[in-house]
Amino acid sequence: MSAVPLGQLLPLFAAVPLLSAGLLVLAGERPRLHRAVLFAVLGLVTTGGLALGVHALDGSVLATSLGGWPGGIGIGFAADMLSALMLVLTSALTIVGAAFAYGSRVANSQFFAPLLLILIGGVNGALLTADLFNLFVFIEVMLVPSYGLYVLSANRREPLRRVDGARLYVTLNLLTSTILLVGVGFVYGLTGSVNLAMLAGSAAADPRIAIAAGMVLFALSIKASVAPLHGWLAWAYSSTSPAVTALFAALHTKVAVYGLYRIYSVMYDGDARLLPLILVLSLATLVVGALASVGEHGVRAVLSWQMVSGIGGILVGLGLSTRLGLAAGLFYLVHHMVAMGCLLMAAGAIEVRYGTGRLADLQGLARREPLIAVAFFVGLLSLVGIPPFSGFVGKLMLVSAGLDAGRGVTAALVLGASLVSLWVLLRVWDAWFWGAPTAPHGHRERLATAAMPIVGRAGSVPSPSGRGSSTDHERTESWASQETLDPPTGVLPVTVDPDEDVTRSRIPGRLAAPAVVLAMATLALGLGGQALWTVTDLAAQGLMDPSRYIEAVLNP
Repeated sequence: MSAVPLGQLLPLFAAVPLLSAGLLVLAGERPRLHRAVLFAVLGLVTTGGLALGVHALDGSVLATSLGGWPGGIGIGFAADMLSALMLVLTSALTIVGAAFAYGSRVANSQFFAPLLLILIGGVNGALLTADLFNLFVFIEVMLVPSYGLYVLSANRREPLRRVDGARLYVTLNLLTSTILLVGVGFVYGLTGSVNLAMLAGSAAADPRIAIAAGMVLFALSIKASVAPLHGWLAWAYSSTSPAVTALFAALHTKVAVYGLYRIYSVMYDGDARLLPLILVLSLATLVVGALASVGEHGVRAVLSWQMVSGIGGILVGLGLSTRLGLAAGLFYLVHHMVAMGCLLMAAGAIEVRYGTGRLADLQGLARREPLIAVAFFVGLLSLVGIPPFSGFVGKLMLVSAGLDAGRGVTAALVLGASLVSLWVLLRVWDAWFWGAPTAPHGHRERLATAAMPIVGRAGSVPSPSGRGSSTDHERTESWASQETLDPPTGVLPVTVDPDEDVTRSRIPGRLAAPAVVLAMATLALGLGGQALWTVTDLAAQGLMDPSRYIEAVLNP
């Protein structure tokens, strides 16, 4: 019996998560099963992505077509080094994000695992699809469960903000999806195809197709939060739970960025006429995101604006569109996803357990929560580009690419935005982590999500089992041991005794672990930067010369 060609397995990257989600819904409320299936599927996707990456080390491209009718009619899938890199990165970060969600009790709904599996199925499909229409389809598959995740774990401490954030998030995505579909329709009407390989170079050769494809790029740029349509991200992402913010940061905007890189490489064939506009918008996003974070008073809002700035940095590589620039942009993409995930999960752990994300409400956490403090500080140093972390290599390569392309202003703005980010994040460090530890401001808190409840030592509440009452420690441990994973999901008042021991840690190891893991990852990426650079350089080579990708898609 002959082995199944690896290329024919590509559709399984989307199909397995989607089918698993359906089976979990049918299985009902079985938390252990949900958790086991979720992490098993994510592990399989990560392993499969690594296998694709190994296969692509020599520049090979795998492709297949479901249907495969004459004329290119079928659902095409293709995987090169860029696709493999994104698959590994998104699935690995989803594993860490899911662990954080379970640790913060956000995953207390029986629908969390199915929704997340549908989301990752859509992400995988978008990263592997080889035609524009199915890119739209898989992006919609991503968006539908994201609405559910947003509602299930929204910020219950500020219900009006939750409603406004959800309305903005849904409205904007519906609008951009409409623009994306119209753009794809125009491309099909002009060319008779949505297959990327058949559209190779068409936008560079025909201004009408360039305008139609420009609508697709415009829609993706909104989803990626590129200036001037960037302000939605900071509001929407900070209005849901910390865990969902971290998941969305690793998935949604990065799939849009991938689409921008891929479509410009294939359809525009590196056409230099559009590059100045891309570079200007990228630099505007980089600078505006950094400056906008200066005036924020909530840590997640600060980090959300830093996320916008990071998107600008990633797209600077596309704006330069040299091999060095593309490789630098992709390296910066990997770094930014890991470092931002570290910061979001460290700040999220504090917000979940202390009930506040405002800068003015906490101080002295470096002594009270040393593990989280170290993780946050490592993420901070990496994000702004301090050696030996991954951000240093990424920003050094971006600056080098700018200078190599004769774009001194680009290099200067990258450095300037880094200095602004350093100042802003040090302000966060000074507010939250420096000084003597004190009880949270006002000695009263409310959990921002359906997290593990906390009560003052002087009070007691009914235990989850309904038998008697429990103290702070007992109640926390009891919730942690519940198999139903079903703590209260309403607004939970949390009273703290003014005489509380302010040096006692509140953050359990399982909640701190995801941030610590990502802190170690960004250090490893910095110390082993040459290996990652080799991978991103191979991916950049494929973008500069997409002929192998095109050939594989045309002849799967």
